[in-house]
Amino acid sequence: MSGRHYFFAGGGTGGHIYPALAVAEQITKKADDSSILFFCSSRDIDARILSASGYEFLPLPAIGFSKSPRRLLQFCMQLVKSYYFVKQILSPLRKNAVVIGTGGFVSGPVVFAAKSLGIPIYLINVDTVPGKANRVLARYAQKVFVQFEQSRPFFPNRDVAVVGCPLRSDFQNPDRYKAFSDLALEEGKKVLLVTGASSGAANINNAMISILPELTNFADDWQVVHLTGMLHIDEVKRAIEGLDITYHAVDYYDDMPSLLAAADVVVGRAGAVSIAEFAAAGKPAICLPYPYHKDNHQRKNAQVLVNAGAAVIVEDNIESPVQTAQDLLAALKELMTNESTRTAMAACARDIGRTTAAKRIIEMI
Repeated sequence: MSGRHYFFAGGGTGGHIYPALAVAEQITKKADDSSILFFCSSRDIDARILSASGYEFLPLPAIGFSKSPRRLLQFCMQLVKSYYFVKQILSPLRKNAVVIGTGGFVSGPVVFAAKSLGIPIYLINVDTVPGKANRVLARYAQKVFVQFEQSRPFFPNRDVAVVGCPLRSDFQNPDRYKAFSDLALEEGKKVLLVTGASSGAANINNAMISILPELTNFADDWQVVHLTGMLHIDEVKRAIEGLDITYHAVDYYDDMPSLLAAADVVVGRAGAVSIAEFAAAGKPAICLPYPYHKDNHQRKNAQVLVNAGAAVIVEDNIESPVQTAQDLLAALKELMTNESTRTAMAACARDIGRTTAAKRIIEMI
């Protein structure tokens, strides 16, 4: 491994970046003279996450695929532009480089450039149903690392390793008291954690706002930490003014290991990284899968937790937000009032949680 140059490709969401960071952390722990560079998107969330990591990163002008003629032309132009930019960076280091893609439109130009230079390519796929980029790029990969056995059939005739989702090493020994200190939580109360992942989730935020009067019934025993996303923080803060229950609205919090360790129940989307984190932390979860994906892959992610007894699914009913709020409230009442249910679900979550994927990936690379 000594002296190798590792190039990670992926971005646009935390789900593409956090697994790469977990693998990069394992490389750094080897304490050799390897170098690490992230190719990411130009979205704000990428810079926010990667700036805090301390790793060098380069945003690419690549954009997502679209069938719209104008957007398709832009996609092709930016793909070519990114390809030549990346190739110029990789070329001098080609003899001792590795490219690790994590999916999304950023991966394409990096993988294509690596392929043209003969650089080994590996892919990390953490969703049950792979995205378009990983399905296309898998043909160039020496090995594809997946979180779920259910993903294997999507990569026929490829070398596939089922390793779980790469998570930061802090999940192996989280410090719940750090979250209590950072967010000024009350030690004597249980914690309901609501998260819309790295960018927030407007529908979840709106559902929570709708049921705020009902949540005050739990004020004596519970407090809420709500990660709203940067775009929605002001709206949620206005809604909770004067609320009886202790309610912490935060736009973003990057130490999810400690925050999940502090939580007693978690509500969130069902992105692949999120459900891996819920399981690794051993927390009962209420999952509201993102309803706008055509392949409905978040529901399939959440179903893995449901099948294990670690989660329940509440449908994000885009035709009836009122129904979503009512169903969420019913699920919350069941978990917040029934300790035995919470305990049983937490045990099931721990049974399927994995924290060693990042280490295994580096060992195989």
